Amino acid sequence: MVDDEGLDIAIVGMAGRFPGAADVDEFWRRVLRGEPTVSTFTPEELAADGVPRAEYEHPDYVPVFGVLDDVDRFDAGFFGYTPRDARLLDPQQRVFLECAWHALESAGHLTRIGDELVGVYAGASLSTYLLRNLMTPNAASEYELFMANDKDSIATRVSYHLGLRGPAVAVQTACSSSLVAVHLASQALLAGECDVALAGAAHVRLPMRSGYRYEPGGIMARDGVCRPFDAQASGTVGGNGAAIVVLRRLADAVRDRDTIYAVVKGSAINNDGSSKVGYTAPSMDGQVAVIQMAQQAADVDPATIGYVETHGTGTALGDQIEFQALTRAFPREGKRALGSVKAVTGHLDVAAGVTGLIKASLAVHHGVIPPSPYFTAPHPDLAFDGSSFFVNTEPVNWSEPRRAAVSSFGIGGTNAHVILEQAPDAGRRPAERGEYLLPLSARTPGALAKAGDDLKEHLSFHDVPLADVAHTLQTTRRKFEHRLVVVGRDRDEAVARLALKSDVDTAVGDATDGTVAFLFPGQGSQHPDMARDLYRAEAVFRRHVDECAEALRPHLELDLRDVVYPRGDREQAEELLRQTWLTQPALFVVEYALARLWQSWGVRPSAMLGHSIGEYVAATLAGVFDLPDALAVVAARGRLMQSVPAGAMLSVPLPAAELADRLPHDVELAAANAPRLSVVAGPQPQIAALAEVLRGDGVKCRELRTSHAFHSSMMEPVTAEFAEYVSRFELRPPAVPVLSNVTGDWLDAADATDPKYWARQLREPVRFNECAERLVREPCAVLEVGPGTTLTTLMHQHPGALGRSVASLGGPKSDQTAGITVARALGQLWLAGVEVDWDLMWGAERPGHVALPGYPFERDRHWVDARHEDTPVEQVVQPEPERLSPLETIRRIWVELLGIADIGLDQDFFELGGHSLLGTKVVARIREALDVDLPASAMFTTPTIGGLAAAVEDLRADQPDELGDLLAEIKAMSPAQLREQLAETRRDENP
Repeated sequence: MVDDEGLDIAIVGMAGRFPGAADVDEFWRRVLRGEPTVSTFTPEELAADGVPRAEYEHPDYVPVFGVLDDVDRFDAGFFGYTPRDARLLDPQQRVFLECAWHALESAGHLTRIGDELVGVYAGASLSTYLLRNLMTPNAASEYELFMANDKDSIATRVSYHLGLRGPAVAVQTACSSSLVAVHLASQALLAGECDVALAGAAHVRLPMRSGYRYEPGGIMARDGVCRPFDAQASGTVGGNGAAIVVLRRLADAVRDRDTIYAVVKGSAINNDGSSKVGYTAPSMDGQVAVIQMAQQAADVDPATIGYVETHGTGTALGDQIEFQALTRAFPREGKRALGSVKAVTGHLDVAAGVTGLIKASLAVHHGVIPPSPYFTAPHPDLAFDGSSFFVNTEPVNWSEPRRAAVSSFGIGGTNAHVILEQAPDAGRRPAERGEYLLPLSARTPGALAKAGDDLKEHLSFHDVPLADVAHTLQTTRRKFEHRLVVVGRDRDEAVARLALKSDVDTAVGDATDGTVAFLFPGQGSQHPDMARDLYRAEAVFRRHVDECAEALRPHLELDLRDVVYPRGDREQAEELLRQTWLTQPALFVVEYALARLWQSWGVRPSAMLGHSIGEYVAATLAGVFDLPDALAVVAARGRLMQSVPAGAMLSVPLPAAELADRLPHDVELAAANAPRLSVVAGPQPQIAALAEVLRGDGVKCRELRTSHAFHSSMMEPVTAEFAEYVSRFELRPPAVPVLSNVTGDWLDAADATDPKYWARQLREPVRFNECAERLVREPCAVLEVGPGTTLTTLMHQHPGALGRSVASLGGPKSDQTAGITVARALGQLWLAGVEVDWDLMWGAERPGHVALPGYPFERDRHWVDARHEDTPVEQVVQPEPERLSPLETIRRIWVELLGIADIGLDQDFFELGGHSLLGTKVVARIREALDVDLPASAMFTTPTIGGLAAAVEDLRADQPDELGDLLAEIKAMSPAQLREQLAETRRDENP
């Protein structure tokens, strides 16, 4: 049950294509200027579209109509149509299908259709494409033409292609169809039949560039201009277009922070019945009744309605009856403007009502009543004086409360009226971050480039919060194969990067299975102010750093934050961070807090690998250590390692095995980091001597800035003491897989819970290269969680790691903030196929949705040209039929029925866009052409040309050769037996 306060419906999205306007934004700009968008055609244009010369040269012919561009073009591949099927499909349904996609994008609900019931209420006009272009011999079967062009399928077609599971209802009440659809969709929402509803219609009349013949007393304008309620009005003008609104229950829209353009307070529909002069005539009583019903449903004072978007056709009878109905239904108090979108776009037939609704909704949303600049003076038959109505010729700023009414009346008498109100104040502050990640994707490289350009243009001319833009792109758009991400701190930076393609990351397809492995760097990557921007801006990161710093106070006898984020002498802090007893806790804290930040965004590790001290972060996150215990252990480890005699370490670009034979006494392998990169450790004099020898041999080695010879025998004096210290704490098997520095394999329960293992871990060489090789074999993304890019660089030395290894932070010399690098890393994970929980990233103060450019459909021409009356019919002489192989016969059938010229023998019929209905047609054609009893199931068991050809050959091989058997039997008979057999056959035929 729904209470009285829950009867409001929100308009949360809209899309359309109109004469002279490819989308709603352009349509609104034209409406605000009061600029008619209908076209006037030249004789050449009329002749080219098949208008007979005698017609367009008639003195009463008016060469005016509202043109809808590109109706012959369609992105067939996007919706899974073969070229042939696309050519058969009614252009009204093609246009409407694309608009439905854009409408759900506009509303922010395209990615949520799996969790919501989405209904479709839609109308279409009679398919003139079917009548004029497809009614030719051999165009297609009657059933195919019916399925592709019947008005009843417009709603169900959208539901099928977009995967919508709510009601799908075709609404056909002539000119009022689309506003009736809005009413029915609203009722379905209130009844709980759906959670979201699309309501609209499409109208495409062919030939596109053709006018009409004016008839005195008819409904069409003598001068080709629609002037509703004006003294010079002589009728209406037609136009083509499609429009859709997206509706939700207001409470749901407010809860989900949808953009609300207007609120439907109430609506009503009725029919005139027989109380009028004729079937096509309007009825004042019917119109008054429907308006008053809607006012009652809306439960608002009609005197507060400041604008009426009328049916307004400009016809003498229609305007007079509508104006009289308005004066009866509305009080004399107050002033309210009248307008009609038909003066701009022409009469869009079934799409007229929802187009007027979009105009009124935008007027309510923006607080401006659009002008009617055509208006000169009220029609003398209309009593404007003494009424509350006026027609404004300039835009009028609209004070609150902003309420509007919309009327649409259909031939046949079905009337609809809707009352709108401005949306409630959202009462929220725009969410803010320092950096904003903008992801885009498309099916093809060309569409992706166009999407980037469209977004750049939109941001250049629309003052919208970048947080809302980012959140809209992240949460409301489908993810396709070709992808792009850009990070910007404000609109100007985002526009600049999109324009220059600088710092724009791209990818094609998923490089991973969607899982992520965390990498934690070791000593040497530390520096003052590491991730300071995150500490300042990200509450989760800051909370974990603070927790760790407080827990470390008794172990370090200082506040680690004063060292990592110094307020004073940075050089002193840098010197302190070189001390192992502070380096290791500092790295642990930053890496642990950064990992927790990633996890708070829904990026959770499927495996982990740490380098030296980094293994402790991995073990803690995997549950081996409790956090307080891990901090104590790390502090003790750093203190003990600091206490041993000083040493040195050398990075050598050689494989570990090759380097081992060249090591002098007291110098040991400390780390095998990459296939051709190792680190050795030992006393400083021996390391210096080795470096000199290696350089003499042309090996470019590098001394590391360390105070000790880690992971060597010089750590031996503290291993026993460290093992004893670790034994004081409870250790558990890892709950998440962790790779071991000691073994180069997965850390097992026995090692993880053995204090001696952790003592060995500081003494024995780091086998990072072996661990990396194992990790690369996993189909996961690899995320370095810590300062610098050292481990990412090491991973890139393994084939297969490129494109899925990402660093969270830059180094101390990076010119990008930590916020930028983390946001860019998140984008790179998304590019690689990792699913990001964007709402978790934004937290409770997540932004809202804003209207952004829709998907850039790549339309190709899919059209059957009409044969004009004066086109001569060629007499075609049929050649002798070719004798073709079964393979070639089947290939030609596929080419004809799929409409694809180049088909490989092993390409799958259904992957090419075929469907079961077309498959049965293919089988029927093969059976007829090759005289073979091919079963219909063959299309599903062997859906390739080669497979079907093989099936045909097998069937032919199994068929008995009846003629051959008869000839063999005759040959075996003697002449007497043959005469006797013939005589017996004659007796049987003539008993």
